[in-house]
Amino acid sequence: MGDNHKNRKTIVIGHKNPDTDSICSAVCYANLKRILTGEDYRPGRAGRVNEETQFVLNYFGMEAPELIENVKTQVLDIEIRETKGVKKKLSLKIAWNLMQEANAVTIPAVTADGILEGLITVGDIAKSYMNVYDSSILSKACTQYSNIVETLEGNLVVGDLEAYFDKGKVLIAAANPDMMEYYISEGDLVILGNRYESQLCAIEMEAACIIVCEGASVSMTIKKLAQERGCTIVTTPYDTYTAARLVNQSIPISYFMKTEGLITFEEEDYIDEIKDVMASKRHRDFPILDKDGKYKGMISRRNLLGAKGKRLILVDHNEKSQAVEGMENAELLEIIDHHRLGTVETIAPVFFRNQPVGCTATIVYQMYQENKIKIEPQIAGLLCSAIISDTLLFRSPTCTEADKTAALALAEIAGIDADKYASSMFEAASNLKGKTDGEIFYQDFKKFSVGKIAFGVGQITSLNDKELVNLKDRMIPYMVKAREEHGVDMMFFMLTNILSQSTVLLCEGQGAKQIVERAFRIDNRKEEQEDHVVSLPGVVSRKKQLIPSIMLAVQG
Repeated sequence: MGDNHKNRKTIVIGHKNPDTDSICSAVCYANLKRILTGEDYRPGRAGRVNEETQFVLNYFGMEAPELIENVKTQVLDIEIRETKGVKKKLSLKIAWNLMQEANAVTIPAVTADGILEGLITVGDIAKSYMNVYDSSILSKACTQYSNIVETLEGNLVVGDLEAYFDKGKVLIAAANPDMMEYYISEGDLVILGNRYESQLCAIEMEAACIIVCEGASVSMTIKKLAQERGCTIVTTPYDTYTAARLVNQSIPISYFMKTEGLITFEEEDYIDEIKDVMASKRHRDFPILDKDGKYKGMISRRNLLGAKGKRLILVDHNEKSQAVEGMENAELLEIIDHHRLGTVETIAPVFFRNQPVGCTATIVYQMYQENKIKIEPQIAGLLCSAIISDTLLFRSPTCTEADKTAALALAEIAGIDADKYASSMFEAASNLKGKTDGEIFYQDFKKFSVGKIAFGVGQITSLNDKELVNLKDRMIPYMVKAREEHGVDMMFFMLTNILSQSTVLLCEGQGAKQIVERAFRIDNRKEEQEDHVVSLPGVVSRKKQLIPSIMLAVQG
């Protein structure tokens, strides 16, 4: 089979509920990999594009990456055997030869425009040879004369290659001509030697076809008579015994092929789902169709064993709980990230680059620099937007000098004023009008676990304090539902004000509020504290401030 998978595509993808960094880093890193390798790297996204990211894509005139809901292995990821389809008029003999050449057990019959009509297997052909007692099988199968001539390696002396032998039985004229008239009926196919009387007799008895063996020549008189009576004449180099044995091999495969209840799969089908169907059936090979129902090739059970998963690069995350569905089946090549390690387990070693900076896009920028690849204005715009988004325009405690340097250099290439651009971008992000509670809650949501405890944290950042206060009453009841849906112990929701650099944290679940109070050493004797709500001045970063404190409190 060889490795002609050189050009298999690789998907570059961020986490579920992607933020601007996840989408922009996927697009820009896929672009860098394409430039460096010349191979097919495509950005994907594991969820819907939020308002902020949509603003960025529109601003720089870029398409959102394709939505990839899971990366389970599909039929289209496998090497399929491209066994050529044949026409159903093909003779058994030729079908058999094709099978021997291609070392195939099954051959598909396909219409002129690619639709699968049936399958013929080696077993079907073997059965047809054993079924020799029926002397009218040749006509029942409606065999074309062209097949008969080809199979007997003969010549058509009189008649039409395109016509069909479709009525009588097959017999050998071995007896005396005066006996022959008793068993030749109208429409029969008679195999005979070069005796003039026998040939004459067969034609007079209204035979549909005579086969003259051992390459004997046919006299003018007989040819003329055959033409008048509409009798086909074929000559063959074989003797009568061999011709009689061979003639059944001219039967078209359509007579023996299976056409009902064929088990086919589509390119889009998931391997896991078809494995069971395959195991329960006795066939060795199964046809694959594309989404228009056209025949593409065959796969065998053996192909399934060698199935390689989709090739994958993760950006902006490294935890399985945040990764696209079906990741355990994929072939993970690289991880580019800036988060704590809750690392995905891998089968083979992967290229893993994790730096304590404020944004994945900063690392991607560095990789463009290291490889001396010129950054196009659109790419620069995306990378810069991601850094502004992840570091809240350098206000977040996660922001490093590297982030700031990168963002300002990128803003220049992209031709934007970072401050002005950031205001419009944040404004687009905090446009919560007309959104459902769910859309708001999941706009930026991640799951975490520490020991046996699992929790989720959502976050909304806004420049508008009133908007955040209004959200509080909507989110508290919604979190009860979200916690049950995810089956986690606790849910948190950060209402973060970028201007005042502070967060109001909503807590849901047994002991959730107590854990936060313990984490941030908050004195809860103050009367004005509401249930489910904790005020955290100076806290804006989920990653750097909230998550580590909660983890420590849970462990402690």
